Amino acid sequence: EVLALLVLLSPLLRGLALQLHSALTGSYVPGTHSVVFVTCLNEHIARDIARAIMDRRLAACVNILPKSSALYFWKGELEESTEILLLVKTRTSKIGELSNYVRSIHPFEIPEIISLPIEQGNPAYLRWMEESVPRH
Repeated sequence: EVLALLVLLSPLLRGLALQLHSALTGSYVPGTHSVVFVTCLNEHIARDIARAIMDRRLAACVNILPKSSALYFWKGELEESTEILLLVKTRTSKIGELSNYVRSIHPFEIPEIISLPIEQGNPAYLRWMEESVPRH
């Protein structure tokens, strides 16, 4: 009971317990992987950034979605533009490194880099992601 209470109270211990449970049962730990959204000015820039991400093995897969319209405020003015969206599938633990790298090569002053955790999915796909992105 004391151990169960400690696991519930400590995020670090909880994380370790979930990893141990996953290793023993083969089940997916929700949030282990994430989808990261990165917007780009055009398809050429999107492809360059996607290839750079893959060359560094920072993702299992990058989808390049076609043009979409965007409305946003920039420096107090309403702007409208077209953008290309990258969907980057990676380990949640790689998001900091991925974000730093994308910011270093992205032409936007403030690039959009946001992530959402993957709670569930096709177990075979999630295992493939696990194998595709090195831990370190």
